[in-house]
Amino acid sequence: MTKRYFGTDGIRGAVGKGVITPEFMLKLGWAAGKVFTKGEGRQKILIGKDTRISGYMFESALEAGLSASGVDVMLLGPMPTPGIAYLTRTYRAAAGIVISASHNAYYDNGIKFFCTEGKKLPDDIELAIESYMDMDMDTVPSDRIGKTRKLEDARGRYIEFCKSTYPRRLSLYGLRIVVDCANGATYSSAPLVFEELGAEVIPLAVEPDGLNINLNCGSTGPELLQRKVLELRADVGIAFDGDGDRVVMVDADGEVVDGDEMLFIISQGRKRAGVLVGGVVGTLMSNYGLELALGENDIEFVRAKVGDRYVMEELGRRDWYLGGESSGHIVCLDKTTTGDGIVAALQALTVMISEQRSLAELKRGMVKMPQTMINVQLPEKRDVIAIPQVQDAVKTAENQLSGRGRVLLRPSGTEPLIRVMVEGANADEVSSLCRQIADTVEEAISA
Repeated sequence: MTKRYFGTDGIRGAVGKGVITPEFMLKLGWAAGKVFTKGEGRQKILIGKDTRISGYMFESALEAGLSASGVDVMLLGPMPTPGIAYLTRTYRAAAGIVISASHNAYYDNGIKFFCTEGKKLPDDIELAIESYMDMDMDTVPSDRIGKTRKLEDARGRYIEFCKSTYPRRLSLYGLRIVVDCANGATYSSAPLVFEELGAEVIPLAVEPDGLNINLNCGSTGPELLQRKVLELRADVGIAFDGDGDRVVMVDADGEVVDGDEMLFIISQGRKRAGVLVGGVVGTLMSNYGLELALGENDIEFVRAKVGDRYVMEELGRRDWYLGGESSGHIVCLDKTTTGDGIVAALQALTVMISEQRSLAELKRGMVKMPQTMINVQLPEKRDVIAIPQVQDAVKTAENQLSGRGRVLLRPSGTEPLIRVMVEGANADEVSSLCRQIADTVEEAISA
């Protein structure tokens, strides 16, 4: 069956448009409650959110729908997405709900679900929730209406969990770290994690106002962090996205260390320490330089479809622990159940401290291939990739690269975009070919 509402990472869109409305969220809360009350006993569901202004509105709507279905609700307040996954698991809750549009701007919002194990919902549960959206909403008898309470120590519990993923024998003492929280969900937790582990922390973008989430800051806008690292002569910079499941780092020279490079550093450190299990899972968008560097070090590398759910599926099939995306969504399954920006950063810092090497030194073993990506906006959902003139443009580019690179076109799973990516040895050639294909896509859309 085809899902109508759930995409590769939950439900997401512009606030007030489509399904991102209070009415839909009320019904969604009720539908989720109906699905998760099929077990024995009274069930509880956790709700957390990032800092965007619409979060409170949708929180109230979801809470009302869940209560009407007979589910108790625990409110976590602003909390990183991986923190909600962790607390869902430790509280043995029936599910956890995240109100967030991740790295998108404030005018978007969305919903993600976690099951009781702290993992993303399987397809059959998402389909079951969607099936209830077609039914008339009812309310359980008054004596069975769900109750709501706020979990007061949610932040503290998550901070202690993050710290537990860093080796007890090590300390961050002596490190000066600039921590960019994107005015998002990590603003009150991430700086404390690194500070309590001994680092000197300079917080950045930790004053959310509901509108400034991801605005010229965080992992999608690391230029501010790069300037601060150089200005303050910091040892390292760390930038999260709005909901805290993505991270990029900045070395002492002000250079960005992206998700591919972080995967290289973490996997190399684990191999040298003798604790790497299996290989590494990347995605179709992972830089070819990562594949080459891992191969040179006898670390197996495989590609999954783009999206953390597909990375997780591939890790599960192979019984491996480490995978992720170039965007900085990194999964360390030996530490937690989902992508966690704070935990991933701590794994890279573990290698730095253990080996007494700088971030810049650690990443030198990987040479990134020039890669250009252009996002082409779609006025409506269409299979643009199948249009003959687009396919011809792709074949022409592939023939020109002649095995010296690759071309990838894919629809975004979260936005109305076609992503055009070209990768190869020559930066000018790569940029030119990517622009040619993107222009062809735009012409095909107009026609």
